[in-house]
Amino acid sequence: MSNQHEKKTRGAGIRTLDQITDAPLDRRSFIKIGTAAAAGAAALGWALSPLLDAEGSITIDEFLQRHYERLNADEMQAILRRIEDDISARYGVQANLSDPKPLPGVEYAYALNIGRCIGCRRCVEACMRENNTSRDPEIQYIRVLEMEKGSLDLEKSDHYYDPETVPQKDTYYMPVQCHQCSKAPCTKVCPVNATWQEPDGIIVVDYNWCIGCRYCMAACPYWARRFNYTTPLIPVGEITTDMTYLGNRIRPRGVVEKCTFCLGRVRRGLNPACVEACPTGSRVFGNVLDPGSPINYILREKRVYILKEDAGTIPRFYYFFDK
Repeated sequence: MSNQHEKKTRGAGIRTLDQITDAPLDRRSFIKIGTAAAAGAAALGWALSPLLDAEGSITIDEFLQRHYERLNADEMQAILRRIEDDISARYGVQANLSDPKPLPGVEYAYALNIGRCIGCRRCVEACMRENNTSRDPEIQYIRVLEMEKGSLDLEKSDHYYDPETVPQKDTYYMPVQCHQCSKAPCTKVCPVNATWQEPDGIIVVDYNWCIGCRYCMAACPYWARRFNYTTPLIPVGEITTDMTYLGNRIRPRGVVEKCTFCLGRVRRGLNPACVEACPTGSRVFGNVLDPGSPINYILREKRVYILKEDAGTIPRFYYFFDK
């Protein structure tokens, strides 16, 4: 294509082939292209009906909103108020939604002392409460695996043990959750850019952009993402009303959820809920860029184990031992 023709087409608002292939694909383009190729415009409404028709799914306004990175402050405030109104109508509670941004000079990391964890699962319960996950069907971001001493075979672990009988003899416990990987495969496979890594290392999901394709679930080596098959069922008295857009707000049906290190808490200087709930002090969280932080000390001085290190994901979640 000549430069003169390229300038003419761009000036007329027509995208050239190189612009189309280089531009990031948003979810509207993704679905529109896919359905048009299959059956034309009439198929689009049919394809979207599971997302738009059922109670607890997203509305037309939510579906058509711009990508998170393109929203201005006024647009975000309007979205937050809309979500608050929706939560009030569905659950009868007044939510307080915000959109806290990453703090400058902060990169979060997490370390877990395998030798101290007793498998009580209080971290799981605290995570569910803080993150407003569905109770029926139950969605948990943290899996606590009961392992035989001397074994690292996750396939032989027990996730369904009775937490009332822990700790068991000749066993140890390995909680697994999102590792907030520096080279996260889940973000690379998303066809609509609905999930990405923030400057502080937290990998987030824009639940208004997620199309529920579950590619990210298949890509994650830690099984850290959960698909929300139904409208979340949460007892009104257990809803955490202090919510964030990219964090613990009540999700719509048909999206993939995940741990965000309790984004709304840590960006206010607090610890994740699982850290606060741990009775043995097994969990350590903090700013890895701060040379005086406890997390920095552990990574410097302790024997650190990286789960599935050969996957090359470079996680921000580590396991360590006292000796």
